[in-house]
Amino acid sequence: MASPHLFKTASHGALECAGVSMRTTFSCVITVLILLSVAALGGNAGSPPVAAQRLPNFIIVYADDMGYADIGPFSTKTGAARPQTPNLDRMASEGIRLTDFYVAQAVCSASRAALLTGAYSNRIGILGALNHTAQYGINPSEMTIAEVLKQRSYATAIFGKWHLGHLKPFLPTHHGFDEYFGLPYSNDMWPQHPTQKNFYPDLPLIDGDETVKLDPDQSQLTTWYTEHAVSFIERHRDTPFFMYVAHAMPHVPLFVSDKFKGKTPGLYGDVIAEIDWSVGQILDALKRTSLDEHTLVIFMSDNGPWMSYGNHAGSPGPFRESKATSFEGGVRVPFVARWPGRISMGAVGRLPAMTIDLLPTLAKLAGAPVSSERIIDGRDIWPLLAGQPGARAPHDALYFYWGAELHAIRSGKWKLHLPHPYQSLESAGHDGSPGRYVRKEIGLSLFDLEKDPGETTDVAGRNASVVKELLAYAERARDDLGDSLTSRVGRNVRPAGKP
Repeated sequence: MASPHLFKTASHGALECAGVSMRTTFSCVITVLILLSVAALGGNAGSPPVAAQRLPNFIIVYADDMGYADIGPFSTKTGAARPQTPNLDRMASEGIRLTDFYVAQAVCSASRAALLTGAYSNRIGILGALNHTAQYGINPSEMTIAEVLKQRSYATAIFGKWHLGHLKPFLPTHHGFDEYFGLPYSNDMWPQHPTQKNFYPDLPLIDGDETVKLDPDQSQLTTWYTEHAVSFIERHRDTPFFMYVAHAMPHVPLFVSDKFKGKTPGLYGDVIAEIDWSVGQILDALKRTSLDEHTLVIFMSDNGPWMSYGNHAGSPGPFRESKATSFEGGVRVPFVARWPGRISMGAVGRLPAMTIDLLPTLAKLAGAPVSSERIIDGRDIWPLLAGQPGARAPHDALYFYWGAELHAIRSGKWKLHLPHPYQSLESAGHDGSPGRYVRKEIGLSLFDLEKDPGETTDVAGRNASVVKELLAYAERARDDLGDSLTSRVGRNVRPAGKP
């Protein structure tokens, strides 16, 4: 749809042309025709925002431990077994699904560090899942998406889980966010942890820099975050904004408000339905404030499902393994993006991309500079999202680490696993109690993800040249980012922040 703002500008120009002298009539008419042409082109899905329009808004909704197949657009189930996610279904029908979208690591803090900085988490020293004992966090010299967009006077907010350091210097309000309301780390890091009782202190709920409640009612978290999100949209309808909604759910322990309790065949489904409701509230707020066509909304998960929790965990769909592994079930996540008039309706993108690509993409759309003094790994994927003809995969290779260990590389349709240990589910838990993992190892293995997305059949023996090419990428990663499995220290890694 063409921009109402540009049509309004063109109409105003036409009025100004009325009654002018013959000498200026021709130039006025030409000006009006140009403005009308620009207005008509404003809805081209491949066009970035034009200078005459307001800067676009950006919303990222990040679910926690959601499986690839947990929402309708990525589920193969039908009927009553299909996830009840009408709002995410709507987002996909009105926008684009990326089928091959990845997180940098299949664990909380590392995943979020990569998303917000555009760099592999190994590059910036954030690995694993930080807890209340961590004396480090995101380095103040790193630029988050929020800090990049602040250069263009964006209002910024995060509602939900932070997990990049719980000490005050590492909290969001010290890293580009104007507002913060949420948990500093995972919602299971509390005294009721099923296997680590008495290890965690009371769970803090933080507003800005201050703890406002201990051990909050987790059944209200999704609702509270949604209410804050809607309020932020309404308060900033006249200002470009970036909002990051990082839900605590469906990470265990699972909680849901009364309005969704018992709405599906199980608690996990209730939780997913409430997250979907939250997305609907955000979309409705954008419509109500006339910001729909000015806002790019992205939904995804921070990693795959935590399968040891059985009926309190989601589904990786057709993929192998789950959270805390570098198999597809751990690192490939659902991704939906919607921007009316900019992204084609019902589009599907099948080229591989990663969370590291969002910072440079949003920066480009906002016209915000990204410093060249510090390496970031992401690339602009707007051509993919917009469905531009000739759009290509942004990376020749993507790297998958677990901690400091380089486990796998994807290039095109190929994925090479280097020899490494990994955890595999032996028995699933039930109703909030975890099951057991066992340690396994995989040797050098090559998988054709187009034919074998489940990574079941090693084809390395039939594709020696492909293996050689991907091993060369592995060496490049080891030199750049390091690899503890081969005792390599990366040349271009940066330390985490210290208080």
